Amino acid sequence: MNDSLILHHYDTSPFSEKIRVALGMKSAAWRSVKIPNIMPKPDLMPLTGGYRRTPVAQAGADVFCDTQVILAEVERMTPEPRLVGGLDWAVNLWADRPFFMATVPIIFGSLKGEIDPAFAKDREQLSGRPFDPNAMRAAVGPMKQQWRAQAAWLNQQLAADGAWLAGERPGLADAAAYMNIWFLERNAPQIAAELLQGLDAVQAWKRRVAEIGHGAPSELDSTAALEIARTAEPRGTDTHDPADPLGLSPGAAAFVMADDYGRDRVLGRLVAANPERVVIAREDPAVGLVHVHFPRAGYIAGPA
Repeated sequence: MNDSLILHHYDTSPFSEKIRVALGMKSAAWRSVKIPNIMPKPDLMPLTGGYRRTPVAQAGADVFCDTQVILAEVERMTPEPRLVGGLDWAVNLWADRPFFMATVPIIFGSLKGEIDPAFAKDREQLSGRPFDPNAMRAAVGPMKQQWRAQAAWLNQQLAADGAWLAGERPGLADAAAYMNIWFLERNAPQIAAELLQGLDAVQAWKRRVAEIGHGAPSELDSTAALEIARTAEPRGTDTHDPADPLGLSPGAAAFVMADDYGRDRVLGRLVAANPERVVIAREDPAVGLVHVHFPRAGYIAGPA
C-alpha cells in the first residue's frame, strides 16, 4: 500500500470533492488523511514546504499540490478508465476560477449569523484581501446571475450530447464542474434549488455524479503519512524540457507559487519543468528528501 495515493483533505473542501469523485470514477483504492480547514497544518507543511491550499496528494516521497496536478497523477497511477480527453483541462480551469469565484460569494454572502473569526482571518491570509461579509452579501445578487448563466452552459451541453460532459462515460470535466454544484448545494441548498430550476439535464446529471461515490478510501494518520515520505525515495522519473520557458536547468535554485491566492513561495532545487508540471526537490527534517509537483497553468516559477 505504500505506493497508493494518499489524499490530505477535509470533508467540506470543494476541491477535495473533485478529487474524491475522480477517484470514484476510477474505483480506486486510496488513503485518506484528514487535515484542518485552517492553519496551522503542522503535519502538512513538512511535505509541501509552505503550500497550504487543500487538497494535497502524496505517493511515497512525491507530493502533488493543486487538483490539476493531482488529477494528472490519478490518471497516471490508474490509467483505466481514462478520465482526461479533449478540452477537459480547460473545463477544469474554468471550474476552478470563474465558476468557483461566482460560487464563493453566494455561499458566504447568504450565511446567517456570524462567521467564525478564526476562519475569516485564515481566509484573509490565504487570499491577501479582507474577508468582508458585507461585500459578499452585496455580491450575492450579481453572482447568482453569473452562476446560473454558467450552469446553463452545462445544461445545454448535457441536453445536446447525453449523460456526461466528458463524453460517453464520466471524466474530468464532470468531476470539475460538479464541484461547484456540490459546494453550493451543501452550504446553500435553497439557493442551489433556485438557480438550478428548469435546468433539468443538470439536475439529472448531478445525481448521476453523486452516485459514483469516492472509490475505496481507508483512513491514515497524518504522522504515518510523514513516515511513509521519510522512508521512501522520490521517483525521479519526470522529464525536463530543455526548451521550457522557465529557462532553468535541473539542480538550479527555484521557487513556485500560485498566481491567484495562497501565494506562498515554495523553495527548492529544480528537478524538472515541462508543459504539464514543474517539480522541485526540497528537504525537511520530518520527511527527508521529497519532490513537490505543481501544475504550470495557474502557477509561477522562477529562480530563487
